[in-house]
Amino acid sequence: MTIDTPSMTSLISDPDLAQVLDGADVDDLAVLIDHITDKGEGRISLSSAACKKLVDAKSTGRADEASRALIAEELQRFGGNSLFNLMRGGAGVPYKEVLCDVASHVNARYSSKNDCAQIEIAILEAILEQSLDKMSEQDKENLFAEFGSTYVPGAGPVVMAALQAAIKASGFGAFKLAAVVANAIAKAILGRGLAFGTTAGLMRGISVFAGPIGWAITAIWTLFDLGSPAYRVTVPCVVQIAYMRQKAAYRSCPACSAMVDIGKKFCGECGNRLTSLLPAPASPN
Repeated sequence: MTIDTPSMTSLISDPDLAQVLDGADVDDLAVLIDHITDKGEGRISLSSAACKKLVDAKSTGRADEASRALIAEELQRFGGNSLFNLMRGGAGVPYKEVLCDVASHVNARYSSKNDCAQIEIAILEAILEQSLDKMSEQDKENLFAEFGSTYVPGAGPVVMAALQAAIKASGFGAFKLAAVVANAIAKAILGRGLAFGTTAGLMRGISVFAGPIGWAITAIWTLFDLGSPAYRVTVPCVVQIAYMRQKAAYRSCPACSAMVDIGKKFCGECGNRLTSLLPAPASPN
């Protein structure tokens, strides 16, 4: 897996996207490219030139700064209607506007005053909440256990409130949530899951979470009205970016593969000294 080092000056004008895309793994960018280009088939509102550039970036296994900026630009364009984009000179809408639109579309509980990471988590929780009806009681028990909590049967809102508390209390709760939802949606739309790379050790530890519970998320995907061509791009892309943002916050210990907070000098699991500084997310301009 190739990881390009983020530059000091980003070509991406939107800082909320630059934070994620500038230092993202190419495998994760490839998922975004597939969502934007309809697996390389192209879309009516995507120019053939832009489609070719993105597909080429994916096929070569590398994504330079211009390719990353193009991903951001196309996502922003899909986030607005054609008239609005025309008035903006084709620049599309800010990512946070796209994010709030998607949050409203999936009935997430959020405030536009929240930062992007908080709104993204609200979207993931909304998708998870709607998948609970597709889960067996055993699946729900496994889900709560994954976050170090105990499932107590009850009404939907009560169960979800308890689950949200468990997610917040779990050390890697937000990352686990983002990984499983993004993986399930990639399978539902693209026919393949994510390439977890350096986080594979952690993902192996939550195989039950990614199994039946992931299938439940996939099963409810059709409940979201994706009749609009824009939503067929923005909804899965926002979920993928949510995963990428959470992933950027952590790196794995080279000795035991445990996830490590950025900036830590020692692994909290095995005590291994982290000999090289862990890369931090790219700073916005």
